[in-house]
Amino acid sequence: MREGFAEGGGVNFRLAWAGKIEQNAAIETIQYRIMAVCVGPFRHRRTARLRAYRSPRKLERERKLELPVKKTMRRALGKTAGGKKRSRFAAPAAGQHTLEEIFSQPRIWAETARQLHQQGTLEELSKIFSAERPWLFVACGSSYYLSQLVAAMWGKYFSIPCTAVAASEFLFAPAETLRRTGAQQAALVSRSGETTEVLRAAELLKSQAGIRTLGVTCNAGGPLEKLCTQTLKLPWADEKSTVMTRSFTSMLLSFQRLGAHLANRKEFTGALDGLPEKVQPWLQENAAKIQALAANRVFADFVFLGQGTHYWLAQEAALKITEMSSSYAQAYHTLEFRHGPRSIAGRDTLITFLLSDAAAEEEALLAGELKELGAATLVITNHGTPALKRSSDLLLELGLEEPEFARLAPTAIPAHLLGTAVGLRKGLNPDAPKNLTRAVVLGMNGSGSAQRRDD
Repeated sequence: MREGFAEGGGVNFRLAWAGKIEQNAAIETIQYRIMAVCVGPFRHRRTARLRAYRSPRKLERERKLELPVKKTMRRALGKTAGGKKRSRFAAPAAGQHTLEEIFSQPRIWAETARQLHQQGTLEELSKIFSAERPWLFVACGSSYYLSQLVAAMWGKYFSIPCTAVAASEFLFAPAETLRRTGAQQAALVSRSGETTEVLRAAELLKSQAGIRTLGVTCNAGGPLEKLCTQTLKLPWADEKSTVMTRSFTSMLLSFQRLGAHLANRKEFTGALDGLPEKVQPWLQENAAKIQALAANRVFADFVFLGQGTHYWLAQEAALKITEMSSSYAQAYHTLEFRHGPRSIAGRDTLITFLLSDAAAEEEALLAGELKELGAATLVITNHGTPALKRSSDLLLELGLEEPEFARLAPTAIPAHLLGTAVGLRKGLNPDAPKNLTRAVVLGMNGSGSAQRRDD
C-alpha cells in the first residue's frame, strides 16, 4: 500500500500539526516555571534588566509577532489527530521542535536585528573587515549553501569580491584556493561551531599571515570562536532539532545586514526591518496549504529550481527534503532543467519553482511546460499571474513591497514546511532524522562514527 492518508487524513494531519505545536508550548511553559522556582529572583531580575532595553513600542511589536502563533495553538489545544486529549506531561511528539522553530522565524529575525543593533556588532565588524578585500566563505552542509548564497548576493548587490567553497574541498587544496581567490578575509560558518572540517580550515587559515577570519555560529563559547579573529554569534537562533531552519534564515539576514554595512548601503538594511511583521501573517495563512499538498499526494521525486541567487536556495531546499523526510531530491538552475532533467517530469514528481525577478517570465513558461507533462508544480513568487496560477498545483505569493534582496529569507520557508510535512506523513521524526547529528565531529582517522553529538 502506498504511503499516504486515508480519506479525511488531510484534516487530521493539520489538527495533529497544530496540536504538536501546542503540546510543545505547554511543556516549555512548565519547564520555565520549574526554572523560575530553582533560580529564584535572580532570573527575574535579569529578565527585567533585559526588558529595560526594549521600548514599549518594541515590546508591542514582539507581542504581535507571537500572538498569531498562540492563537493557532489554542485552536487545537490538547487534541491529537484521533481526537483524544494529550497529556501535558507527554514526551514531545515527532516534529514538535522543528515546527516550533519554523513558526518562530519572524520573531527570531526581529530578535536578531535587535541584538545586532544593541550590541553594536555591525559597527565593530566594520572596523576589522572590508568590502574591498576579497572574501572566502568556508562551510559544510546547509551552511555551505548559505555561504554560496551570501557570496552571490554580496557580489550582486554590493560588488564585494567573494568565493565560497566546501570546507572539505578547501582542506585538500588550500594553497590553490587562496591563490585563485586572492582571499584576504574569510568567513567560517558553522551553526554548532564544532564541525570538524570547518575547525580544521580555521586552524589552517589562522596560520596564514594577513588573513582575518570571521566565525559565524549559534554556539557561543564553542571551539570555532577560539580560532577566529572575530566571531558573530546568534545563540538565540539555534535549534533543538537537528535540521537548520531558523538558524539558516537568521544567519542569512545577519550576512545581509553586514554586507550592507560594509558597503555603506543602508537602504538595503532598511528593506529588512519590516520583514518580521509582514512574514508572520503570511506564514500563518500559507502553512496549511503546504501541509495539505504534502498530505494529499505521494511523490517519488522532488525537484527544486532556482535562477541566479535563487539557485542556492533551491539547493538548500532539496537538502531540507532529503534530511527531514529521507526523500530523493534534486536542484537545478531553472532553465537548465530543459536540458535532460525534464525526463523525470511526471505524476510522481513535485517540481518547486523559486521564481526570480530577472527570469520570472521564462521560468513561468517552463512551469507551464512541466505541468502539461503531468508533473505537480509548487511555485513561490512575489506576485503571480493568472497564467502562472493555471500552471501551479499550489501558487504561493509573498506579496511583499520589499526588493528581491529582502525576500530571500521568506522564500526559504516553504521548503521547511514541506520537508516536515512529508517526513511526518512517512512516519518519520523531522526533529531527529536517521543517520544525522547536529554536528559532524570526526575522529582522528576522519571517521564520523567516533563521536556523535546532539549540539
